[in-house]
Amino acid sequence: LHGSSYFVGVDGLSAVLITTPKGHFLIDGGLPQSAEIIRRNIETLGFDVRDVKWLMNSHAHFDHAGGLAALQRMSGAPVAASQNTAAALARGSATPDDPQYSPDNRMPFPAVNVVRPLAEGGALTLSGVTITRHDTPGHAPGGNSWSWKSCEAGECVTIVYVDSMTPVSEPDYRFSDHPDYLTAFRESIAKVRALDCDILVSAHPEFSDLFRKVSTGALIDAGACRKYADAAETRLEIRLAQESTE
Repeated sequence: LHGSSYFVGVDGLSAVLITTPKGHFLIDGGLPQSAEIIRRNIETLGFDVRDVKWLMNSHAHFDHAGGLAALQRMSGAPVAASQNTAAALARGSATPDDPQYSPDNRMPFPAVNVVRPLAEGGALTLSGVTITRHDTPGHAPGGNSWSWKSCEAGECVTIVYVDSMTPVSEPDYRFSDHPDYLTAFRESIAKVRALDCDILVSAHPEFSDLFRKVSTGALIDAGACRKYADAAETRLEIRLAQESTE
């Protein structure tokens, strides 16, 4: 991606490795079966998963948290996330306040043993590289986005790993019936829009057009977070309009 930041995920699911001389950060674990692929991708780059000191999560759904338990066993690293996400990771399923949760569909994944809750604006630092957590609930109640500086050949940029912001839910869930949750969702969109953001990596890479940007050399885009937020706002408004006609 840039400097010491590398995409190590799988097709359709992002994972990012940020390396330092004193250990590494790894954001997201994909599906349970993604963990081994991520490990191999890390090794292909010349790094060792056992040197990962922190794992981070975007949100506690099986397609982003499913591989974290295995990656934790490989690395011995704790997972950092919001308080809500930490609870979901420890139980190995979505929480009842998740729009996609139902008693018959808890979206289970392997539970994570060691999780460290991190507050809004909380930061983790290794060898001078600091990664900051941002509360971005909406797609999931404990949503996390992450930002850090990455330098290469004297050029330093801000990279943002942004959480999903699609209003997906169980069929009987209406965002308009949950005003507090809807307000938090809107605040997340506004927060992402305002972030310092030179390179955007979304939890699903297609939502930030990541691979096309890499292939065309257009990865640096200071307007990427704003565009992502605008698209998220449009999707939410379309969903609310649909709910109003039901």
